[in-house]
Amino acid sequence: MQATLPATTAKVPCTIVTGFLGAGKTTLVRRILEGGHGRRIAVIVNEFGDVGFDGSFLSGCGIAGCPEEAVVELPNGCLCCTVADDFVPALDRLLAIEPAPDHIVIETSGLALPKPLVSAFNWPQIRSRVTVDGVVAVVDGPAVAEGRFADDPAALAAQRAADETLDHDNPLEEVFEDQILCADLIVLNKTDLMTSAEIEAVSAQIASELPRAVKIVPAANGAIDARVLIGLGAAAENDLAARPSHHDDIGEHDHDDFESAIFPVADVDSPEEIARRVAAAGAVDGVLRIKGFLALPDKPMRLVVQAVGSRVGHHFDRAWKPGEERAGRLVVIGLKGFDRDAVAGALAG
Repeated sequence: MQATLPATTAKVPCTIVTGFLGAGKTTLVRRILEGGHGRRIAVIVNEFGDVGFDGSFLSGCGIAGCPEEAVVELPNGCLCCTVADDFVPALDRLLAIEPAPDHIVIETSGLALPKPLVSAFNWPQIRSRVTVDGVVAVVDGPAVAEGRFADDPAALAAQRAADETLDHDNPLEEVFEDQILCADLIVLNKTDLMTSAEIEAVSAQIASELPRAVKIVPAANGAIDARVLIGLGAAAENDLAARPSHHDDIGEHDHDDFESAIFPVADVDSPEEIARRVAAAGAVDGVLRIKGFLALPDKPMRLVVQAVGSRVGHHFDRAWKPGEERAGRLVVIGLKGFDRDAVAGALAG
């Protein structure tokens, strides 16, 4: 049943958190929940692949103002492509909660284009009920510093000079640029892993690509006061022309350049051992992101593992629940055709 708010009720503000795979979006969302300052905050989390990692990381987080029913997970899809089928029903579900949320945070898949989602806020069935308070783009600072989202301009020019028919579209670069071009605020994350010169250079690079003035805020582990992230009042759905996209002239788009796979992982003896294996898997050509949960013998806590390239992080987040299967599973997201056998071999040790 579709929820209908009274006409006199103010629109519920929504923050869209976008950013490429592994940028730190889910950690930032948790920061918003933890620093909500008494707001009732609901969350829609979308993932590429069918392992509910991010939703599980947020759901039942025990944070005041964010009960378990206020976290809606939409796995195995991309909100920019499934607005009618997934997003609108999820929004209806959250708006039906009593009392209604004061704010909704939407974490998109790392491969999602934010502009189609912002455009959906103009749909008649939701326009009167919600507004885009702001689009927050989370950027993996070290990844940009390493040039992971850009082609070598000199090499590209030489290739085009040799053969003008070559198509050198970089899907990583296009997704990354679409995400920052739509932003009202950019969080330059993981600055603790960067030098001052790298922070300055990456900030300048991002600013040079933006069509308008957008504040770039440095952060480590998404540690930003929630009051900086919400309450922007952007009403982004009314400002689409100022948010250019590589896909503005494309009626439909897909994510055929990417794919995901799930790998079961047997119990390992230590976090250090699994980190070594995950780092080896992350080094396989075409692998972009690894994340999931693992079990360690004689450990009551669930081990969270996340990796971007050779950078691997892990921590215990909560105890395994009674009756919950202690099964280790990792989702690997990469460019289409990445070597799954090589990944499986690396994870097996």
